[in-house]
Amino acid sequence: MPRVQRRATAHLDAPPEIAASLAGAALYLDDRGRGPLPGNHHAELTASVHAGASGGADVELVAVNDTHVPFFDWWFQPVFRWEMRRGMAHAVAALQAADRGNPPPPPLRTSAFAPPAAFDEHQGALLATVALAGLVVSFAGALFGQNADQVATTFDISNGGLGQALAITRFGALLALFAAALADRIGRRRILLFAIGAVCIANAVSAVAPTFAAFTGAQLVLRAGVQTALVVGGIAVVEEAPEDARAFSVAMFGLAAGAGFALSVVLLPLADLGGEAWRFAFAVSSLAILALPVLARHLRETTRYTDLAARATERGRFREVFDPAYGRRFLLLAAVGFLANVFSAPSAQLTNRFLGDERDFSSSGIALFRGVTNGVPGLVGILLASRLTETHGRRPVARVGLLVGTLLTMVFFLGHGAVLWVTSALALLAAASSTVAVGTMDAELFPTEVRGTSGALLLVCSVLGSAVGLLGAGILADSLGDLGFAIALCGIAPLGAAVFLLPRLPEPSGRALDDVSPPEA
Repeated sequence: MPRVQRRATAHLDAPPEIAASLAGAALYLDDRGRGPLPGNHHAELTASVHAGASGGADVELVAVNDTHVPFFDWWFQPVFRWEMRRGMAHAVAALQAADRGNPPPPPLRTSAFAPPAAFDEHQGALLATVALAGLVVSFAGALFGQNADQVATTFDISNGGLGQALAITRFGALLALFAAALADRIGRRRILLFAIGAVCIANAVSAVAPTFAAFTGAQLVLRAGVQTALVVGGIAVVEEAPEDARAFSVAMFGLAAGAGFALSVVLLPLADLGGEAWRFAFAVSSLAILALPVLARHLRETTRYTDLAARATERGRFREVFDPAYGRRFLLLAAVGFLANVFSAPSAQLTNRFLGDERDFSSSGIALFRGVTNGVPGLVGILLASRLTETHGRRPVARVGLLVGTLLTMVFFLGHGAVLWVTSALALLAAASSTVAVGTMDAELFPTEVRGTSGALLLVCSVLGSAVGLLGAGILADSLGDLGFAIALCGIAPLGAAVFLLPRLPEPSGRALDDVSPPEA
């Protein structure tokens, strides 16, 4: 049964035999009267010509889209319907222009909400399933940062102690290093499912942790699972994406992860109930383990990895990441990740504490602030990033996004009143572009047989930057007595990355993935 179907009729003055020829030429139809719907990669258009009741011809148009997106049909079906409405209107306009001898209407551009290239059933299912996994783990991973103030109050921890705990959890990357690298040897699917299970169990322990040490230990394991899932998930969506939609796939994965973060914000007002109400959010997160069997049924291994595993036994060799073909790329991306996270980690993890302690926001006020400044701007930013990164290239988008996003975030931590709201929203718009562009390059610039290994090593470098930033911000905040100023000082690091490092990376957009990073096997 068709998922989406739409009909339209165009009346032409030309007789039926001429109208059929005009329709074929104007709508690029084959001998059976079938062709693509304008501006839509997934819908098929069929035209049938009949004699008009009052002369001329009636061209009946039928567009059908059979695309099914697991878990996210509720999002894509309205997009498909809207695209089909405008596609049919364009087809009718093209027919009428051809009938009158007028120039055809300008070609339709693909909507920012729709894929820039056609996804087959397997590609779409993998992207949707991995995106849901990203939502689950991002929700779980965001809870400590969102509830940091309440957790610190429960266990009577200072800013410095909280910064140390957040930094310690970042060393879950050492566990993630081995797990993500193992994805090159045993596949993306198994590692991703294992990571999701570990995340859920770790938050179950966090929900009942009797001491801050136990809570921090559970969050260390959770951070390893979250980082493994995000690295391997990002690799999977790039490997399975059509060549012209790799950045789009990363953007959709990021959009789902952002939805997980937003869910953690929605639950933040629970902390206003007082006491240890924050534990409820961690318990809710752990229940996602019940969805693991459903994810396992829908998640298949990537085609690119399956093909490689069938012909190559040597996979996941660390030395290949550093060979002459890829070593320079790795060092540049590693430095970018380190410097960017020196700022992004404290700015993300300590924002709620900054708003609560230094700008007198309540938990409900923080939730409102996050919803207004992160909700729509985050959605728009990721959608713009997916289009800009495909059309203008990864390097320039990453460079401008990192520069502008960092400067605006620094102003946020130094500002008051309306400045907080404006700079937060605009910073997220800019940061989305750099996140999508750099995230896509992290996977594109290495071959399939070491993509998990390189991603794991890059993760470690980014986490080291996070630990340095969190420790530095916490120590500076205790000594200066100003958490906002301490975090803003950390913004100097990513400015250097944007100016000196990103322009030196190769540009992978517009090239096939295996041309950018040819596999040895």
